[in-house]
Amino acid sequence: MDFSLLVENLSNPALLFFLLGIIAVRLKSDLEIPANSSKFISLYLLFSIGFKGGQELAHSQFDLAILYAVIFGLLTACSIPLYAFFILKRKLNIYSAGAVAAAYGSVSAVTFVTAVTFLEIQNITFSGHMVAVMALMEAPAIVIGVMLIRFYSKQEDNLPKMRKVIGHAFVNGSVLLILGSLIIGLLASEKQALGIKPFTTDIFKGFLAIFLLDMGIVSGRKLKDFFNNGKSLVMFAIIVPLVNGCLAAILSSLVTDNVGDRFMLSILAASASYIAVPAAMKIAAPKANPGIFLPMALAITFPVNITIGLPLYLSVVNAF
Repeated sequence: MDFSLLVENLSNPALLFFLLGIIAVRLKSDLEIPANSSKFISLYLLFSIGFKGGQELAHSQFDLAILYAVIFGLLTACSIPLYAFFILKRKLNIYSAGAVAAAYGSVSAVTFVTAVTFLEIQNITFSGHMVAVMALMEAPAIVIGVMLIRFYSKQEDNLPKMRKVIGHAFVNGSVLLILGSLIIGLLASEKQALGIKPFTTDIFKGFLAIFLLDMGIVSGRKLKDFFNNGKSLVMFAIIVPLVNGCLAAILSSLVTDNVGDRFMLSILAASASYIAVPAAMKIAAPKANPGIFLPMALAITFPVNITIGLPLYLSVVNAF
């Protein structure tokens, strides 16, 4: 187990800004991000993640290895929220259960970057198209989460037609933006993408830090809700990612023999989104409590993955 990765990420500015938001609430500070600014930042992050994923996919030479990896990633992103939702809705309301399920079906870009560093230390390479797989895994989990919320929140009334539910999920602004941005990134030439790189890439980490500051403030105000449901949710945030990662490490052998790619598919299955999904759910499911799903993904699952998860998933990949 490499504890240096944990120490390094504890000094990550994005994580520290999240903690600053919580501290500000505890100190009863009047620090607050204006609602309109917060919504803009949420939309920007979705746009940037989608566009960069499309660019990575455009630069990859298409072959069956890419197709298999994409299919595996999409199946993973669709299946995890489904089973997670039915576990969570016994403890949480429909909106929060759907948001948490979407977060665990989606992926964490910061965990992905940490995994890249881990592989570099191990002198193991992975394919460039895995970045595109990461971006493609964002939207399906959000779609499934929105579908489940919309379907079950109306269970006591007349059930909507599934076609209408699916249609609503795909035209939801946040889902449409990340999918549309990915397609635009795929179609744009390298020269065209370079023209907006200062906006899509250079300022991303700055906006991410402000977004997490806002999420820290929101979470700090609602941490009581998290602790009230604490024990079972903490266990979920520890056990479920480790199980997902180990299963992906084993099953990925069906689609590729590349150790690095299998490891990255494992970390994508194990990670939980605290950027794209919170940004999407802020718009799509405002009744979902970020004081529950954000601390689970960022304060528990993230450090578990970078301490226990990384060496565990690589060991499972090598064993199978």
